Amino acid sequence: MFLMKRQGSLKVNFIMNAILTMSSFIFPLITFPYVSRILLPTGTGKVSFATSLISYFSMFAQLGIPTYGIRACAKVRDDREELTRTAHELLAINLVMDVISYGVLVLALLFVPRLQEDRTLYVVVSFTIILTAIGMEWLYKALEQYTYITIRSIIFKFVALVAMFLLIHEEEDYVIYGGISILAASASNVFNFINVHKYIDMKPVGNYHFKRHFKPISVFFAMSCATTVYTHLDTVMLGFMKTDEDVGYYNAAVKIKTILVSIVTSLGTVLLPRASYYVEQNQMDEFKRITKKALNFVFLIAVPMMVYFILYARQGIFFLSGSAYTGSIMPMKIIMPTLLLIGITNILGIQILVPLGRERIVLYSEIAGAIVDLILNIMLIPRFASSGAAIGTLAAEGAVLIVQFVALRQDVLPAFRSVSYWKIIAGVLLGTACSYWIVRFGLGNFVTLLITACLFFGIYGCFLLIVREKLVVEIFDQMLDKIRKRVRK
Repeated sequence: MFLMKRQGSLKVNFIMNAILTMSSFIFPLITFPYVSRILLPTGTGKVSFATSLISYFSMFAQLGIPTYGIRACAKVRDDREELTRTAHELLAINLVMDVISYGVLVLALLFVPRLQEDRTLYVVVSFTIILTAIGMEWLYKALEQYTYITIRSIIFKFVALVAMFLLIHEEEDYVIYGGISILAASASNVFNFINVHKYIDMKPVGNYHFKRHFKPISVFFAMSCATTVYTHLDTVMLGFMKTDEDVGYYNAAVKIKTILVSIVTSLGTVLLPRASYYVEQNQMDEFKRITKKALNFVFLIAVPMMVYFILYARQGIFFLSGSAYTGSIMPMKIIMPTLLLIGITNILGIQILVPLGRERIVLYSEIAGAIVDLILNIMLIPRFASSGAAIGTLAAEGAVLIVQFVALRQDVLPAFRSVSYWKIIAGVLLGTACSYWIVRFGLGNFVTLLITACLFFGIYGCFLLIVREKLVVEIFDQMLDKIRKRVRK
């Protein structure tokens, strides 16, 4: 029995997810400066284009199951037989779609000239399709097994880290880089499949009802399509309309953005199964409480990170990628506001609309984002290349937020009103004033980032404590309590 009380607390889940997020931050922070300097914009651009293209085939194979599966399994997590039945049904659907997806990919590799240049790279990267299916990550997240997910992921990231330095030595090693990236991201899913017997039965349980999933899956699939289109369309269109070098410039900016977004959305990821459970149990007061706290968390984290990495975009790009990536600076500045936009829509869409069964609103918002992105990319990429793609992405995320906010305005206005805007803005301005003068000394990219980050975020955090921002004070008090308990022991 997977009783609610036996699940890890939200605090433990958040800590585990925070560690996982940090590993996702540290891994590229260590490897990308090395890889980008060896492969240069063209090599990293090839891998980025391949990854984005394969994401479309992966999206088709998964049918929205990664998100729908969390909700479906979370609802029946207290009944092992029903949980087993649900997991078997979703896995079977996923595997059938994998076969179809691979068939289409083979045809594309045979008949599309642009793809024949690096056919081996596409085949290697495509392993993510089958590995994602057998990993059943949605089941582990529904059961809130974040400790297991975190430990497993960190081990494989470390293995990939070692492999990166041992195997990549020249510009032609971009295929190896693609393979190692898949190893870091998806290879651990093999252990998911081996370990899954602890939570569900491996033998058929009978009375399968595949049709019950088709309608909700179709909605989640449409959501996944819209999301994948507008999150990867920029890279794919850059690859077809411009050069691998342009893709490399854009990829360097997006790499930093992706790392930061994972930090901003970490709490929302942990809260999805818990939010679905509260809705299923009709505990709406608890549902609203965690929603308000999550939204406040997003503003507290996203706003300062957004401002900091706009101010220090040049140092960030040169430190992570090298001086060959000057073309990445402007796209990075343009794309940074998406940290806040994505953070908010992650709460409105994934944590509120999805648990409430209003996925269609999320779908409509993402369709709006995809349309905006497509139109602006067509207009701007030919003239502005990677900067044009960044503008399209920023506008797309804005469109998604507008649609979701309009649909939920009556429900979420109290949560938005509870955010301490003036405290956040004042803290950011103070942090900026106390750190930006460091740039004048020309201390080098790493030293400048280190000192400015300590000053900017340190002063920002201290200011929020001084003005008694509720969530910051709550977290600080909890940390003090833990320290006191350990001292007493």
